Amino acid sequence: MSTRTRTGVRVRGRESGGHGGGHEERERLGSAQLGAEPGERASLVQFSSAFCQPCRATRRILAEVAELVDGVAHIEVDAERNLALVRALGIEKTPTVLVLDGAGRIVRRGVGMPRKADVIAALGAAVDAG
Repeated sequence: MSTRTRTGVRVRGRESGGHGGGHEERERLGSAQLGAEPGERASLVQFSSAFCQPCRATRRILAEVAELVDGVAHIEVDAERNLALVRALGIEKTPTVLVLDGAGRIVRRGVGMPRKADVIAALGAAVDAG
């Protein structure tokens, strides 16, 4: 069963766990939903809030990783200003990081400040999936 939200994101089921994959099928996320142009090969999408201390460190880690790989974009979304998208995607805490493949499909999801090695591994899965 699927539902379409006001953001145009179709949600089928819910992903379980912090880094799950495969259990969640969604329409592609693009610049209309994210407010920025996704990467050609993959995107690291970070949901942040203004007073989130781990969000700052996460921003730095994701920006460094995005610079390492051609065609990868780091997109930061202000959770407080994008409540419809936050609700549609089931974002409950910041920072939450979504790793999108080149087609804009969510291939990995994590909550909290990630380790750089984990981001690189998730990015590898996204590039392979796209």
